[in-house]
Amino acid sequence: MEEIGNISTLPINRFTANGAYLALSDGSEILLPKRYLSGQEIEGQEIEVFIYTDSEDRPVAVTERPLALLDEFAVMQVKEITPIGAFVDWGLSKDLFVPKAEMASGMRKGANCLIRVCLDHKTNRLIGVAKYKDFIYTDTRGYQEGQEVEAMIFEETELGYKALMEQRFEGLLYKNEVFRPIEPGDTLRAFIKKIREDGKIDLQLTPIGRQKYDEGAEKIVQKLQSKGFIPLHDKSAPEDIQKEFGMSKKHFKQSIGQLYKKNLILISDKGITWLGSD
Repeated sequence: MEEIGNISTLPINRFTANGAYLALSDGSEILLPKRYLSGQEIEGQEIEVFIYTDSEDRPVAVTERPLALLDEFAVMQVKEITPIGAFVDWGLSKDLFVPKAEMASGMRKGANCLIRVCLDHKTNRLIGVAKYKDFIYTDTRGYQEGQEVEAMIFEETELGYKALMEQRFEGLLYKNEVFRPIEPGDTLRAFIKKIREDGKIDLQLTPIGRQKYDEGAEKIVQKLQSKGFIPLHDKSAPEDIQKEFGMSKKHFKQSIGQLYKKNLILISDKGITWLGSD
């Protein structure tokens, strides 16, 4: 079944007491259970659904969308560890099964792990694979330093944060270059800092070539770049500054002073306005 593991838009063929049967490309039908219907649907109407197998291994359509489709990665929480494998939460009512042979070392209940959704061709079921390195590309041709990319954080280490870049490459954000809270599962805009010979990639959150400031100023820059304005200034109450940025008023004043001298911000009695990047 070519639709399994993917989002498909399918027409309603007929209704039964159990739900609506949708027409598949091979001429067969698949059930969209009644709980996913509003009661206003009509025959012939097209519905966007995700197709997988239910608890009895029968193909079924749902209107929910999982964290990852077939051949995609996502960070998923481990719900249960059993002698035959693990079950992880991928956003659907039925957890995704990770066979024991596909589990990564150290998987435990409650942990967040990078999981790839794959098709088990023997059973025609969707399964999870935690041994992500089997799917990582090392041929980085087509990428260059300074290029903007999408990166999904999937593990924190002593050195920094491991990230999956463009769903294909392994990257790393160094802790001493990250000035805002991030955690596994976050998808971020990042920039290629260095492409290593082994195919791994060093990433950073700021555009290549932009001057870096101390940690306090970087926090302010990140906030201003996303919002454009913050209602704080050099005369704001210390507790308001602490709540927003986790820094003292003295440190805050020093940080905005750096940015003001570079003509990156405008300070008024209402707050700070972002004027542009360097």
